[in-house]
Amino acid sequence: MVRPIILNEKPISAVELKEELEEIKKRDKELSFRSQKTAEYLNQFITISPKQAEELKKKLQGLDITRLKEDITIKIIDLLPQTVDDLKTILQSYVANINKKDMEAIVNVVNGFVQEKKK
Repeated sequence: MVRPIILNEKPISAVELKEELEEIKKRDKELSFRSQKTAEYLNQFITISPKQAEELKKKLQGLDITRLKEDITIKIIDLLPQTVDDLKTILQSYVANINKKDMEAIVNVVNGFVQEKKK
C-alpha cells in the first residue's frame, strides 16, 4: 500500500475547495465518486464567491485579534456566524480564548458582509 507523504498542511475554506474541484473537473473531465458528492454538497451550501471570501478574510484579519488564527478565520468564513452564540459554538472546538468584545467585533464584520452580499 502506498503511503503518501504530506509536504505541507494548509487549511482552505469550503469556497476554495469548491473552486479546486471545479478545476479538477475541467482537467479530468469527470470527478471521482467522493469528489462528486463533495461538489454536490458544496454547490448546495456555499453561497459566496472566492472573491467575497477573500474580502471577508481580509476584514477579519484586519481586526488584529491575536488569538484569531487562520484555521478559525476559515471556519468563520465557511459558517458565517451571525450571533455571538453561533460564534461561541464554532470556537468550542478550538483552543482559543477570545473575549466577548472581540467576538462581537467578529460578528459585526460577518453581519456587515452578509448585508452587503444581499444587496
